[in-house]
Amino acid sequence: MASHKNPGTQLTSAQGTHQSGTSSQTQTGNPELEARKRALNEVFGLLKLSFHNQFNSAFPDMQTLNHAKRLWLESLSGFTPEQLVAGAKRAIKQSEYLPTIHKMLQFCAEGEHGLPDPRAAYREACNAPSPKANHSWSHRAVYHAGRAADWFFLANNPESSAYPVFASHYKKICERLMAGESLPAPKQVQLEHQAAKPLSKAENAKKLAELRAHLKI
Repeated sequence: MASHKNPGTQLTSAQGTHQSGTSSQTQTGNPELEARKRALNEVFGLLKLSFHNQFNSAFPDMQTLNHAKRLWLESLSGFTPEQLVAGAKRAIKQSEYLPTIHKMLQFCAEGEHGLPDPRAAYREACNAPSPKANHSWSHRAVYHAGRAADWFFLANNPESSAYPVFASHYKKICERLMAGESLPAPKQVQLEHQAAKPLSKAENAKKLAELRAHLKI
């Protein structure tokens, strides 16, 4: 007699295709996809053991659990099976709470890309000496996020105003990295022997006003 497995314990090919055909990733016969499904089942097993009460509260029944697994499978599609499991283990070590998909993206990315968390990245961007391109960055994403947020803006505004702007740019850049994009290295600046003339108070105020208008803050 054939055994009957609990449908909520594993992601199967049938479960993967029980959708409205939104993604080709759920097609059967894909060894890479099947490996990621097995890894995600392992991830959910690890999270259940480590965050038992939170896990049962978040996924109180099989239908909710299966929907969550399909959503995680799609949302974490940029990572290998090994990165998924490593991300779960990192979450268990570093967090007191059951990770959301957003946090799992960060935990998985930390191992693969060496990305610092947003707050640490912000502090590095603010504290890095000029010229910024010549700084030894923990990750290129920090430099590119700081450049996108505007160095002058970061240096002349309190953290309460500057951090959200930086974090928004950093999040987008991290998402591009997770999607497989490569970031160019900062172009090294040839240091001048003669120091640049500092801006006057009026020039600083004008530049800050223009930047605020551009960022609509």
